Amino acid sequence: MVAADSRAKRDGKFIEKLGTYNPNTNPATIDINFERALHWVQTGAEMSDTARALLSYRGVLYKNHLIKGVEKGALSMEQVEAKFQEWADKKEGLIVSKVERLANESVADKAARLKAEEEVKEARAKAIEAKNAPLEEAVEETEEVTAEATETEATEAEATEAPAEETPAAEGEEPKAE
Repeated sequence: MVAADSRAKRDGKFIEKLGTYNPNTNPATIDINFERALHWVQTGAEMSDTARALLSYRGVLYKNHLIKGVEKGALSMEQVEAKFQEWADKKEGLIVSKVERLANESVADKAARLKAEEEVKEARAKAIEAKNAPLEEAVEETEEVTAEATETEATEAEATEAPAEETPAAEGEEPKAE
């Protein structure tokens, strides 16, 4: 935030740097030289919409309003300082509570993400275990089937080695065709 001649380019030469603004942080970071900004507001500097919002947020416009009340005789400078300090304390409390709330939400969000990740991890482990379990059972079943087949082959081999006794055909009977 700068005080610049209205004829200067947007990023051109400026008269005085009044502060900085970073909207990418939460809450936004606003660093303003309060006294110099108040001086420029009192001398009638025209503000952009963004500058007006930032100065209002920081209380520069409110303090200017209270000082105009002193000029009109409605307030004394002590009352102005007391009212402004009360407003500033309230505003600072709101900012601190927002920062704390965001920090708590961040911690809660992180815990929820870790819990969800653990659940996914457990589900994947169960899926892998289930996938591997049939292979182990299938190997055991294959071994059992192989053992049964070996026993069956052995009994069949014994049966073929010892042919069944042939019964002699009775005289006059012809052998039956099979």
